[in-house]
Amino acid sequence: MAAFAPSTPCWVDVQLSDLEAGKRFYGGLFGWTFRAGDGMPFADAYSDGELVAALAAKQDGRMPTAWGVYFSTNDILATVALVREAGGQVITDPVRAGGAGILAQAADPGGAVFGLWQAGERTGFGKHDAPGSFCWTEVYTRQPERVDAFYEEVFGFRGTDLTLPGEPGGSGHSAGTDFRMWSPAGTEPGDDTAIGGRAVITDAFPEMLPSYFLSYFAVADCDRTAGTAVHLGGRISAPPFDIPYGRMAVLQDDQGAVFAVLQPSGLLP
Repeated sequence: MAAFAPSTPCWVDVQLSDLEAGKRFYGGLFGWTFRAGDGMPFADAYSDGELVAALAAKQDGRMPTAWGVYFSTNDILATVALVREAGGQVITDPVRAGGAGILAQAADPGGAVFGLWQAGERTGFGKHDAPGSFCWTEVYTRQPERVDAFYEEVFGFRGTDLTLPGEPGGSGHSAGTDFRMWSPAGTEPGDDTAIGGRAVITDAFPEMLPSYFLSYFAVADCDRTAGTAVHLGGRISAPPFDIPYGRMAVLQDDQGAVFAVLQPSGLLP
């Protein structure tokens, strides 16, 4: 697998109470196959034989049932130091995952949690931006100014500001709210270089809704995927709707983990 550029999303995993149920759900939804961790309570997920994600059994019932995204770094100690300097919180100090690499978990000033990954033998996804694999992530926050400054300082992101149309609800923003696309340092900000984004949680949603990352998986047919999720015991948080980049929906698996699916414009009939 090719190395990922620093500060780009390179991995996702989900923490679940029932690992076997998770394998049935995502196997049925995306056609993933799984390979159990060597003596560890997790399973690597594959699409067309390529590594795309991992499912992990929660070791503590108090942990959220949620998808997590990891950003690539060549120097995890330096990145962790930047997180602290920029007003974030380090949740898990860097720890070596065998020869695969080194990971850490952190939270931005608004409380959204994300991971850091310094590659060893495993760089991250073997497949992405194709049906059945990760294609996008965005953070939802009530503190856009603080959060923008944080990601600019920690990862060197450069932003492109947009005003998005409204959606039927479920993921956190409504008509006319501002959205910032992120492009890595050293690139010209815009659609062609964007690797993620920042959205604003509006007052239309309960104050108890915390900041969070929403990760997207590419699919060939958004409406069919949403229907399949319900058939498998999941829920639809935001029904399929069109955006400038395709057609998307926000879903929950049968254990409550939230994610989005996107049928990119290039895959539309």
